[in-house]
Amino acid sequence: MSAVLTGGAKVAGVVGSPVRHSLSPLIHNAWIDSLGLDAVYAPFSPPETGFEAFVQGLRGGAIAGLNVTLPFKEQALALADAPSPAAQAAGAANLLLFKSDGQILADNTDGTGLLAAFASQAPGFDPAAAPVVILGAGGAARGAAAAFIAAGAPEVLILNRTLSRAEAIAERLGSGVRALGLDEATHAFDGAGAVINATSAGLSGQGELDVPLGATPAGCVVMDMVYKPLITPFLARAQAESRRTVDGLAMLIGQAVPSFTAFFGVAPPAHVDVRALALNSLSLNERI
Repeated sequence: MSAVLTGGAKVAGVVGSPVRHSLSPLIHNAWIDSLGLDAVYAPFSPPETGFEAFVQGLRGGAIAGLNVTLPFKEQALALADAPSPAAQAAGAANLLLFKSDGQILADNTDGTGLLAAFASQAPGFDPAAAPVVILGAGGAARGAAAAFIAAGAPEVLILNRTLSRAEAIAERLGSGVRALGLDEATHAFDGAGAVINATSAGLSGQGELDVPLGATPAGCVVMDMVYKPLITPFLARAQAESRRTVDGLAMLIGQAVPSFTAFFGVAPPAHVDVRALALNSLSLNERI
């Protein structure tokens, strides 16, 4: 079934700079087509200095909403009239909804997507069973830390080269979060239930993150939020240590599910294999 667009089509999209690499349009439009919705999901890429003007121009419901990606997540939260507790805890919004009365609502579904990815690719993983280690101290790390604290993790350790940035997250999120330098990775990994790379290391051209994954317990689950390439050097080293791994594509799909429902008022169809579509797109891009 293909969607039929009319003058009354409901519009949503993803905004970032750059945004051409995003798989979100592929995922959302596959769900739209399957349901035959009068809707479309489009990519938007305003200049980095023009994000506020872009968002303000959408007040009143010209479009249903936006997923927000780098580098605009913190700005998105600041522009919202009504941020959700999840967005406030994460210090960033990846979802904006535009209401007909002019209000902008903000949410953060990254934590939902993160936990959904673990449930999908690491069955039986219990976030409350052991400490969680997060590498990096940006918005992605803060959102991940907030999600694991909400899920009952006994402790979240934030490791970053610049310790002060990790300390800022720990101070914001409270006593369940502790900051360490990246040079303390061996100590932090001892007894960890999960290790998450929330840095850009592993993204094409961004180098590798050199940490001793062999110091993790045998049952530790290792995740990388990067999904291009799907198996990053970080995940490849984890697999070489026989650790279970979770990839960034599973998180992308996991956060897209509640976003789609918020935009279009209906759950995405479970029978559409958007992961297979995304993997095919990644494979095609690698050959180009």
